[in-house]
Amino acid sequence: MQLFESNELKIYNSLTGKKEIFKPINEGHVGMYVCGPTVYSNVHLGNCRTFISFDLVFRYLKHLGYKVRYVRNITDAGHLENDADAGEDRIAKKARLEQIEPMEVVQRYTVDFHNTLNKFNNLPPSIEPTATGHIIEQIEIIKDILEKGFAYEMNGSVYFDVIKFNKTNRYGKLSGRNVEDLIHNTRETAGQTEKKNPQDFALWKKAEPQHIMRWPSPWSDGFPGWHLECTAMSTKYLGEHFDIHGGGMDLKFPHHECEIAQNEAATGQSPVNYWMHANMLTLNGKKMAKSTGNNILPNEIFSGDNNILSKAFSPSVTRFFMLQAHYRSVLDFSNEALLASEKGFFRLMEALGSLKSLAISASTSAFDVNSWKNECYEAMNDDFNSPILIANLFEAVKHINNIKEGKETISENDLSLLSEAMNTFIFDVLGLVDAATEENDSDKLSSTIELLIKLRAEARANKDFATSDKIRDELAEIGIQLKDGKEGTTFSIQ
Repeated sequence: MQLFESNELKIYNSLTGKKEIFKPINEGHVGMYVCGPTVYSNVHLGNCRTFISFDLVFRYLKHLGYKVRYVRNITDAGHLENDADAGEDRIAKKARLEQIEPMEVVQRYTVDFHNTLNKFNNLPPSIEPTATGHIIEQIEIIKDILEKGFAYEMNGSVYFDVIKFNKTNRYGKLSGRNVEDLIHNTRETAGQTEKKNPQDFALWKKAEPQHIMRWPSPWSDGFPGWHLECTAMSTKYLGEHFDIHGGGMDLKFPHHECEIAQNEAATGQSPVNYWMHANMLTLNGKKMAKSTGNNILPNEIFSGDNNILSKAFSPSVTRFFMLQAHYRSVLDFSNEALLASEKGFFRLMEALGSLKSLAISASTSAFDVNSWKNECYEAMNDDFNSPILIANLFEAVKHINNIKEGKETISENDLSLLSEAMNTFIFDVLGLVDAATEENDSDKLSSTIELLIKLRAEARANKDFATSDKIRDELAEIGIQLKDGKEGTTFSIQ
């Protein structure tokens, strides 16, 4: 289905600060890159909101008929936190605390990330490259930037020269910052590092003797800077100039700003036409933070095992809650908000079920379905405005209930059109899952795990500990933990 020719999609471009008509570089094709997670802990709900937002973008572009190459990376390299000049990288720190290999940390939390997004019914990206799988590409970009004079080596590390770059380009164009202000704000720290200027950022860091994750390079055994990996992977799979780059609002500066600078220094052109940023998620009006306890993990929502919510909420209800706010708006997560979303979600699903049994009682309809459908497209074409789309869906719910009660009439053609459009927008575009299907899948999973627990108990009774351990370990690998107790074996899904 090719709808894009007759639709005028507008995207809010963070680079220009305004909505712009979307025109892909190659007609009918879209290249989109989204910054993925650093896999050192369980993916948090704020990150999930970002990935759900771009799943909506991905789904809608596909629905319009575009062939989309969606690239989302996994940060599994040992760069320092926020690309700092000193300290310990988060993956290595977790490995040291748990006395395991860094790549065990990476594997564990990559699996958690995939499992969590699967529960939210996110579509997988077209390509999911890793930072460690693209060290060679990163080294080649550093060589290129050095050759063009926008970087310098110092004691085995390589830094991007922001001041020199800013003489011919504009560093800060995305975030609206200017280098003069940055210099003024960081003057006190000058001389405390080996960099020429505090604003300069690492392209390559020489590894300290105790640093675990390291690779050979022309400058030292070390590791790439945080910003460089996204430049390497986005350009490798989407080209030096592509359509959309997305991520959380917190990545606008310095991460995305540095990406633009690296690309322009290496290629001489701006890398991306449309920069998109999803806003933050707060909890009870305050910023989510593990350190303060004002935090909740997705699986704690689904299981009800938390001190914040009054009950468990399904992944689809949680996804629906997130999509009820525009991706560029701050969204506050609370028990009251989830309860209201659950009520609305079930109203939507009930109306969808009613469509199958509605009576056709006229050749014309009281409800103008064509006009309503156009309003749904207008909402999504206005920078993926999911809350307005959902409001339109509830407008349809009102008419469906009126038809059901005999207060309105609908023709056979309009009923078919309404049914198709409701299913398309609810399932294909918003990516929701029917509550009955979700519960059925959950019941099937529980039954399967209980069967494996029974087979494991039989193996243990027969002293076949190899099989018993194999069942336990392989379930653990996919995030299902078995716990043996006096009352028998129970399980939890991580």
